[in-house]
Formats: sequence, C-alpha cells, structure tokens
Amino acid sequence: MKTLTRYLAKQIYGSVGLVFSGLILLFAFLDFINELNDLGQGDYSLPYVLLYVALTIPGHIYELFPVAVLVGAILALVQMSANSELTVYRASGASLVQMVYALFKIALPLVILSLAFGEFVAPPSERMAQQLRMRATNTSVTLKEFRSGVWVKDEQSFVNVKNVMPDTSLNDISIYQFDDQYHLISIIQAKHGSFVEAGLWRLEDAVETLFVNGTTKVDTKASQEWRSSLNPNLLSVLLVVPEQMSALSLYQYIQHLRDNHQQSTRYEISMWNKLTNPLAVWVMMILALPFAGHQHRSSGIGSKIFLGIVLGLSFHFFGRLFASLGALNNWQPLMSASAMTVAYLMIGVTMLWWTERR
Repeated sequence: MKTLTRYLAKQIYGSVGLVFSGLILLFAFLDFINELNDLGQGDYSLPYVLLYVALTIPGHIYELFPVAVLVGAILALVQMSANSELTVYRASGASLVQMVYALFKIALPLVILSLAFGEFVAPPSERMAQQLRMRATNTSVTLKEFRSGVWVKDEQSFVNVKNVMPDTSLNDISIYQFDDQYHLISIIQAKHGSFVEAGLWRLEDAVETLFVNGTTKVDTKASQEWRSSLNPNLLSVLLVVPEQMSALSLYQYIQHLRDNHQQSTRYEISMWNKLTNPLAVWVMMILALPFAGHQHRSSGIGSKIFLGIVLGLSFHFFGRLFASLGALNNWQPLMSASAMTVAYLMIGVTMLWWTERR
C-alpha cells in the first residue's frame, strides 16, 4: 500500500496543481477585466491593477481548494482506472478501506496547506489588496450599513463612523456618550480620528456638546483624546469581507460584538466556515473515489471531469448560499457552515456504497 499511496499522491498532486492553474488563471482574468472599469481613476494605473489582481489570488486559492481537489482527484483516479491501474491494485488485495485511508493520508498535506492559506496568507494579502486599491484610487471605505454610516457600541458609548481610510484612521465621527442609566451626557463630533496606542485615539477638529443639569455646553477643540476599546484590528474588518478574514480575527471581532450585545451571526458563520473548509478537502477525496469505479471504455473521461466540475462548483456556491441564508435567518452558525460539507460527505459515502455493491 505504501507504493500505491506514493503513486496515487504523485498523480493526484499533479492533477490538483493543473486544475488550480486553470482556475486561478480564469478567476484572475475575470478580476482583471472587472478592475479595468476603474483604470485611470486617481493613480490606479495598469501596474497597480496587476498588483491588485496578484494580491487577490491567495484568497481565490483558499476558496477554490475543495473544488480543485475534487476535480484533480477525479482526473487522476479516472485516468488510472482507464489504464486499468486501479483494477490491478484492487485485484492485488487493496480493499476499499485501504484506498480511502490512502486518500486520507494524501489529503492531509492539502488540508494543512488550505488551513495555512486561510489563516496566514489570504487575509493579509486581501487586506493589502484593498489598501493598495484605496490609496491608488484616492478613495476610502464608505460605510453603508445605514444611510448615516456604521454604528458601533463601545462600552457606554455609541459611535457613528462615515468613512475608514486605508490606514484605518476615521473620518466624520460622532460619539454619543451615556451614563449608567443610558441618559445622554455628551456628543462629540470630529472630522478625523487617528489611533495612538491601545485604548487611545486622537480626534481632530472636535466639537463636544455636554448636557449637565439641564444645561448645554459646547466646547470646540483642535485636538482631543478619546479613550476607546476600538482598535485598528477591529476596524480592519471593514476593509475585508468576513469570508476573507482569519479565524482568529473573526473570533476577536465576535467577542467584541458579544461584549457590546450586538448581532454576530454572520461572523460566527464565517469563522466556522474557516474551521470546516479544510475538512472539505477530505470529503472531496471521498467523493472523487466512486468516479474511478467500473470504468468503461465507452464512457469518456471528459464527461466525468465535467460532472466533477459541476459538483465542485455546486459545493462552492451552495455553501455560500446556505451561509447567507443562515445569517439572514439567524440559524445555528456551526450548522450553517458545515451543512454542505456533511451533505457532500453523505453523497460520497452513498456513491461508494453503490459502486462497491455493483
């Protein structure tokens, strides 16, 4: 079985690499075409467009890992079956359980690689891509969860932010401070806010309105300190969609939302997706194995590859759809994130059972 495992690994890794090359080239080309709409805006020249597209590639690699593994494994196994190589292995005494175990070991490096891309490569690369694009086009993140911008609860204050700059500094800030009985005690409005150190921001062009004993006092300051638990790491989630964040960043932001009694379902689903997505690589391996069973000369390899592509893309898009429905309907996050993985695992096991029964 060691010889079989090594040979299978060589074939599968080569096929997965080939499929990845095609998928990444396709998605990069689509990104490039999309970015041409903003070419020439500010300093956003062709080199910046190419660099932006290159920085988004790690995110695509992470998202497409299960698809590429499924199609690559099908391609390798079907070719081996067509050449009667798998038939020889099965005739020599290799059981189905041994085949599954071999695929499990082959998938382990791919699982680790997927986890590494999702945690350490794709999130910073995506953040750099967005910051590069914002600087080159001279734009900021305009927050549109409401017409007035995004609202953030910070201990006894409610903070309204209109724009976040590429360096995660803030523009057009309104801070509404309340006492323990939630009586409004002050409103601070500032044109700009920059992070100084943990727990401290500096506000510029600030106007503070104090409400004391039924009277109102207005104080204008060119610069003012603001004590807050907000930090650039929390605000960086505004530059990157939750699906491209690391599980650690998602966990930290979820804790912030929970501490302030805010809705966190979307971020919880994204975090569980990060943790379960590498496991989908094993599921795709199991799903690929039945395609190699009972290979007939009349059935072309192309049709099986096409079916594999359809299954892989359906896993990718239905997984996103189910996660979105879970966020909208406030479903249990782990169930929303893992439903497609469990469903495709059941499909793979059922196909294996049916193939062996034949």
